[in-house]
Amino acid sequence: MATEPLQRLRSEILALPEAERAELAHDLIQSLDAPRDNGREDAWDREITRRILEIDEGQAELIDRDEFRSRMQAKLKAR
Repeated sequence: MATEPLQRLRSEILALPEAERAELAHDLIQSLDAPRDNGREDAWDREITRRILEIDEGQAELIDRDEFRSRMQAKLKAR
């Protein structure tokens, strides 16, 4: 059973815009994870930046969710 302060906090958080709730959720999950590995985080930041640039420059092949799901299911079946 949630305490009154937790219920109040939850209500305030759920009233935030989606992007802010996502950022908060990310921060909370990170706080539960193992100690931060800056080298890995930096590598992922570079990879994400590289992928965004590919999208912005029209060099990336974008597919919709259904196509992605089909490809992943095919890969899993091939195992």
